[in-house]
Amino acid sequence: MTPGLSGLRIERVQTFAVALPTHRSFGVSGGSVAVAGRPSIRILVKVSADGVHGWGEATPIPAWTYETAESIVTTIDRYLAPAVIGTSAWNLDAVDAAFDRAVNRGFSIGAPLAKSAVDVALHDLLGRAAGVPLGVLWGQRRRETIELGWVVSGQSPAEVADSVTEGGDAGHRAFKVKIGLHDEDTDTAVVAAVREHAPAGAPIWVDANQAYTVPAALRMARRLHELGITAFEQPLPANDIAGLRRLRESSPVPVALDESLRHPSDLATFVRLEAVDVAIAKVQRSGGLTLSRRLCALAEDCGVELMGSGLTDSDLGLAASLHLFAAYGIDSPVDLNGRQFIGSPYAAGTVVVEKGTARVPDSPGLGVEVDESVVRELAVDVLEQRG
Repeated sequence: MTPGLSGLRIERVQTFAVALPTHRSFGVSGGSVAVAGRPSIRILVKVSADGVHGWGEATPIPAWTYETAESIVTTIDRYLAPAVIGTSAWNLDAVDAAFDRAVNRGFSIGAPLAKSAVDVALHDLLGRAAGVPLGVLWGQRRRETIELGWVVSGQSPAEVADSVTEGGDAGHRAFKVKIGLHDEDTDTAVVAAVREHAPAGAPIWVDANQAYTVPAALRMARRLHELGITAFEQPLPANDIAGLRRLRESSPVPVALDESLRHPSDLATFVRLEAVDVAIAKVQRSGGLTLSRRLCALAEDCGVELMGSGLTDSDLGLAASLHLFAAYGIDSPVDLNGRQFIGSPYAAGTVVVEKGTARVPDSPGLGVEVDESVVRELAVDVLEQRG
């Protein structure tokens, strides 16, 4: 172990709720994720150890999961931070165990977004202390670039045409469509419009965010197959293991799991029950990079295909995901859509994205230079009492 790393002990964990600019509106089957003209709240976390620091991010989306901006701040400040102060920064296994003692697991994992922000910040700190990017720290980096899919935000054929054209003009060659927002006929029409306006042969996959029942999902799968869709992401509720097994047995389109895979042990269950075709790697959903690496390695060892996704992250989350996906060589287009919907004015130097392709950062840690003065300017008090 590098001598400089072995002596690092966590001294301070700080949270900053920041209001970031929203470029365009975005919704999932559970509700709104971002609203144009209204700031998007992200929780940035700074971990300090012996003069070195690292940054992480949490994305509160109550329409997608139970963690809110308020709960993430209080979980970190009152439970996670006290549990790890004084712990060796390099001992990520001990940090993970301390997290589980502080906020225990429910069905699969407790408070994954809050835990992820601290875990990612520790990875950034360790990379900066060693002077290397995360891939070097891990000894694992199989790709230098990652192709980004464009998320189609329109929910009518006309809006879809405009969104696909915008994505194509920005250099994107693959498209992701959110469905489950309407009835089955309208959902199908939206996907058909994407297929119509996308370049011939462009990969298109859909994400229902748990919106369907088994019968409805089977009907949709048959329609999606006719449209040449490459994957059907999270069609059923996360804990409907029996339903997902039934669907996988009959679906002509590969079934990909996202919300179902909070913890690596969840993937182990779905593999044993033959209820998964594709595993979605998502840093925040899985409690950070430590558990995400375990999940990706398990998928790889079990022969389960990996795809990549994010949580409308700003640039810190974008960089963390790129390092993870590059480490495991994910070569299909990924859903890292933060740049499409929000800005990251706190990032002085960050990820380069050109023509729909992101370059994995080469700078130490995550490779994102955070201007703390801007973070403090953007900070808001999410715990302020409301009348």
